[in-house]
Amino acid sequence: MDATATATPTGTPFSTLIRVASHEQHTEAESSPFMGHLLGGRLGVEAYARYTEQLWFVYRALEGAAEALRNDPVAGPFIQSELFRTAELERDLTHLRGEGWQASATPLPATAAYAERVEECARVWPAGYIAHHYTRYLGDLSGGQIIRDRAEKTWGFERKGDGVRFYVFEGIGNPAAFKRTYRELLDAVRADDLEKQRIIDECKRAFDFNGAVFRELNGEFPLSA
Repeated sequence: MDATATATPTGTPFSTLIRVASHEQHTEAESSPFMGHLLGGRLGVEAYARYTEQLWFVYRALEGAAEALRNDPVAGPFIQSELFRTAELERDLTHLRGEGWQASATPLPATAAYAERVEECARVWPAGYIAHHYTRYLGDLSGGQIIRDRAEKTWGFERKGDGVRFYVFEGIGNPAAFKRTYRELLDAVRADDLEKQRIIDECKRAFDFNGAVFRELNGEFPLSA
């Protein structure tokens, strides 16, 4: 593989570039009032269920496109079934909402826009799909574990059981090693420098979509005075 596929002219690995360039958007999304209230135990389990429901719409978009991208030269290496979360989200939502929860599940406007963008990238721009793949799954393997721990303590879910299975990656024995391998895939992505910059910009956009979802959730679950 040529040098442009693994690093920029400065020699900085692409995985480092994408992390550093999106840091501001990442931090802004993570520090949203809704997430702060949720992790602080100041919201009820219904807020957690509503958030989980929004994730279901996003992951259906991500994973619904995965099979068609499995042989794509750019996105294909990232399609790894041990990451898939849709089935776990559905199990969590059955626990949180009961059987038949799909009949009343509704995406927030921000969630619908987010899922639509993921589907659009999957159809016409596989490199852009990678940006959404990265922001979601590496976040789940990292900060998502904090959410799982707080949810178990706040609402009494069984450790790594129903209600928090979304955050439990049964097929990944060593998350730290998996994340290192994932970053190596990013460093080896088949894209020139201009395309890499477009991927970085889409990564920022993905975090902005997350932030918009959090803002709308915050509007649905304001703290009482």
